[in-house]
Amino acid sequence: MFLDDERSNRLRPAILNDLVGNLLNDVERARYLGLPETTRIRERTKIVSPENLFMGEHCWVGENTVLDASGGLEIGDHTSIGLNCLVFTHSSWLANMMLENHSGSDLIERKPVKIGKGCFIGGNSVIMMGVTIGDCATISPLSVVTKDVPAYSLVSGNPARVFQRYDQEYLRGEADRVRAENAARRARAEARGETQVWGAPAASRDDQ
Repeated sequence: MFLDDERSNRLRPAILNDLVGNLLNDVERARYLGLPETTRIRERTKIVSPENLFMGEHCWVGENTVLDASGGLEIGDHTSIGLNCLVFTHSSWLANMMLENHSGSDLIERKPVKIGKGCFIGGNSVIMMGVTIGDCATISPLSVVTKDVPAYSLVSGNPARVFQRYDQEYLRGEADRVRAENAARRARAEARGETQVWGAPAASRDDQ
């Protein structure tokens, strides 16, 4: 049943990692994969060539996301990648066109992807090979990123293009707004006798 050749024996550990990883929680999974302890990797995330992945602290990767690090992949601190995302660092397009789509084809093209710190990549987005995403950039859900993304910008669409630029002053203002709203919600919840276990308080009818 099991093949005993070089390719099969090389791929088998990755298959085992996927199986074991599905039994772990998000923090345990990150540690099992040798990623920073502050990183969280959700279920069914697949990492191709994990030895070529560099991931910073306090990152989060959602369910069913594929991180292809075969061409080199760098993800900065405090970056989140949503559900069902695809990050590609290689392409077999030319191998297909030339009818040379065999294992080990020298027509496979690889280019690194760099995702900066403080980025937010919305669910179901695709990042193509060779792309650099600047610090604190936002990728809207369902976007296809085919070229570099400037820092402190929001991009959206297929292909993605810049819709908004922002700066630290804007982000501080938004942070102050959300903290104030959460503090008010927390106070109302405590007045109702509710105990907040962790994280931001959930909205209630009183918050409408």
